[in-house]
Amino acid sequence: MTKSPRRPAPGLPDKDTLLAYLREAGSAEKTDIARHFGLKGADRRALREMIRELEEEGRLGRRGRKGLSEAGGLPPVGVADVVERDIDGELIVRLVEASGDAPTALLMPDRKAVGAAPGLGDRLLVRFARGEEGWEARLIKKLDTGADRVLGVIRRSARQVRIESVDRRGKDTLIVPESQVEGLKDGDLVLAAVEKGSSRHGPKRGKVLERLGREDDPRAASLIAIHAHGLPTGFSETVEAEAEDQALPSLKGREDLRDLPLITIDPADARDHDDAVYAHADEDTKNPGGWIVWVAIADVAAYVRPGSALDQQARDKGNSTYFPDRVEPMLPEVLSNGLCSLKVGENRACLAVRMVFDAEGRKRSHRFVRGLMRSHASLSYEQAQAAADGRFDDVTGPIVDAVLKPLWTAYRVMLKGRRKRAPLAIESLERKINMSPKGEILSIEPRVSLEAHRLIEEMMIQANVSAAETLKQKRTPLIYRVHDTPSQEKVFNLADFLQTLGRPWNKGEAPTTRKLNALLDSMRDTPHAEIVNEVVLRSQMQAIYTPENIGHFGLNLDRYAHFTSPIRRYSDLIVHRALIRALGLGKDGLTDREVSELPAIAEHLVMTERRSMAAERDATDRYIAAFLEERVGATFTGRITGVTRFGLFVRLDETGADGLIPISSLGRDYFQHDEAAHALVGQRSGQRWTLGRRVEVKLVEATPLTGGLVLEMLSDAEEGKPPTGGGPRGRPSGKPPRGGKRAAPGKGSGKPKGPRRRK
Repeated sequence: MTKSPRRPAPGLPDKDTLLAYLREAGSAEKTDIARHFGLKGADRRALREMIRELEEEGRLGRRGRKGLSEAGGLPPVGVADVVERDIDGELIVRLVEASGDAPTALLMPDRKAVGAAPGLGDRLLVRFARGEEGWEARLIKKLDTGADRVLGVIRRSARQVRIESVDRRGKDTLIVPESQVEGLKDGDLVLAAVEKGSSRHGPKRGKVLERLGREDDPRAASLIAIHAHGLPTGFSETVEAEAEDQALPSLKGREDLRDLPLITIDPADARDHDDAVYAHADEDTKNPGGWIVWVAIADVAAYVRPGSALDQQARDKGNSTYFPDRVEPMLPEVLSNGLCSLKVGENRACLAVRMVFDAEGRKRSHRFVRGLMRSHASLSYEQAQAAADGRFDDVTGPIVDAVLKPLWTAYRVMLKGRRKRAPLAIESLERKINMSPKGEILSIEPRVSLEAHRLIEEMMIQANVSAAETLKQKRTPLIYRVHDTPSQEKVFNLADFLQTLGRPWNKGEAPTTRKLNALLDSMRDTPHAEIVNEVVLRSQMQAIYTPENIGHFGLNLDRYAHFTSPIRRYSDLIVHRALIRALGLGKDGLTDREVSELPAIAEHLVMTERRSMAAERDATDRYIAAFLEERVGATFTGRITGVTRFGLFVRLDETGADGLIPISSLGRDYFQHDEAAHALVGQRSGQRWTLGRRVEVKLVEATPLTGGLVLEMLSDAEEGKPPTGGGPRGRPSGKPPRGGKRAAPGKGSGKPKGPRRRK
């Protein structure tokens, strides 16, 4: 806790005095300010007016629901979340109750820290201070709510039984009495508790709470991720009973859409189908060359009603989580794969939007209906693409002329509008893990991006835009999907990196999607195309849910909401209910209580989305490590995707996996982290390892239990001049940088990951 500033003499302060108080206090509510300055009556009214003026001047910001703080400032001490990594893989923290203009801070490494190093998603108590290059945060304490729980593997020896943590960041190993592990075998995966009163020094004692499976089970990776990230699993008996006690709604109060030849297009292995599409030419003579596009979405709101146990558990989960071998669904299977799945030839309740586009791809109008539909075909993306390329099968052949050709023609018209809008065109290369029915990894290959994917994506985007526009026009509260413009700090980092490639970038010019797209296009056929794409991706802010609209930078849209996936995202269910309320489509719309809770719901959904992303990423890392375990000693080509003070991260071309090359293995020289050049530079030799460089490496260690890969550099460093003067952040060049040769292989801060492109 920070000390309260010294109480001044009673009386209304001037603006500078008020800001100085908030700077020292960190944040305060209006009543706290009035009490501090001894204000009463008219002075309190004058204070409210002063606060309003400071907010209009941009000198005052909000922290939480009622707190006020100096704009662009941070408190001396605060609770912060580790939210991302910068271009070099350094950890960035954000104050938990931050105002929209609150800066992020670079988490400085602490050589004296004991225990696990912080990682993405951790909550920390930190001390903030202004550094030479922006705000810095220094760790006081890691606030891990699960600190008394350890997920690990039983290790037996002649002397003792240990539980080895699966956390790659190095949580303590627990010692367990033999009497506690009767019946457990070496290699069993368990959840354990740290015994109270365990010594702060030396091994801690633990107690086994639950056996979860076997370390060598091919499906253990997703099981570990589920428990490590605290994902809610399964459904209560009450929820299952509510889901089963549902009946298909009648046509009463719905528009009959069953004759519309709507079709679903999904991944080949999809089990649920929540969106269907259909297009036809507009016969209106006032819209020559125009097209009408229908998007129908499963009417989940008809079954999951506000305040029910089913609704509460769906909200707790927030979204479905997808692993290579399993799905942890938001809704029970009887709904997600039953009544809410748009199956061929079966009547299904839906919420649909009819959109009218002109010949240039501009949306002229739209309207929403609550209907009853019947899917006329279910295609995989590959099937749809093959048909578009002239290769038909028994399913696509009969519907080519009536359904598929009109869909593609409408999409190409919509594409004109998309090109004029110029959304950010980052290419995100994802890998697909192919597994056998037994859970064995068969192969890891790049996900192919087809025109069929882009067709569905654009139609879903336009449906989402229509939902946001309708609710804005009806003045109905909703949860927006927003994506902020890159911060000044991120733009400066991008400009510094581009300067190392000889590519000029005006730091003072506001970033736009057109400018970033021009950059990507200019680098497309150069050796630096891949890394520039990666760095532009890392320069983006993370998209979030919020009742306050600031637009979507990446899609270049003024307003945007998630409407098209209510089976797997609770945010979309909220938007469905908002539309039902706004358009008078039923009695199961958004309630007044939900409206009052929207800020809290939005914040919760941001958390659940990031929790799922972290779990999915960790599981994928473990599966890839298991796939590569038998290839330890093999050589690979790759690219340096992270340059940090403790080593290099290299992304392997073959699998897309990221491995660490510890700084201690790069040679006898001391290597210093040059932040501006995004390079490690030898203090004596001047040899350099730079971001984006292609290299050859050897796999030294692959640990499926943690998902860690350790590599050895085989390529030669670039020659250069030894650095002169002080090192970065004022460190002397003649001394090893923090984390220098002392970095331990496989430990530390994990892998540098940019934000995933979840629009």
